[in-house]
Amino acid sequence: MTTSLRRGNLQLMSGKQVARPRETLNIRISAEERGLIDQAAKARGTNRTDFILDAARRAAEDTILDQTLVSVSPKAFAEFLARLDAPAEPNDRLRRTMRTPLPWKG
Repeated sequence: MTTSLRRGNLQLMSGKQVARPRETLNIRISAEERGLIDQAAKARGTNRTDFILDAARRAAEDTILDQTLVSVSPKAFAEFLARLDAPAEPNDRLRRTMRTPLPWKG
């Protein structure tokens, strides 16, 4: 196990920053993949480890969120579907938004 002071690896304890221990994770990748990751990490201004951890953490969170099941009563589901199927009702905010010039056509 290693200890690191890298961004995102600090924990506040009694007003002081204390490094949390990190464990090692070994992966095998091709030279091309490593080069691509290094190039992207450099463009983001970070190192390879933090870049990979950030990407893996986001992918893990997305995967878990995609597996979330929302249960509702048949009545609530029918109301939800009815709202989706109903025509949009314009309001002042929508009208103002539609009149706003497109920034890329300025």
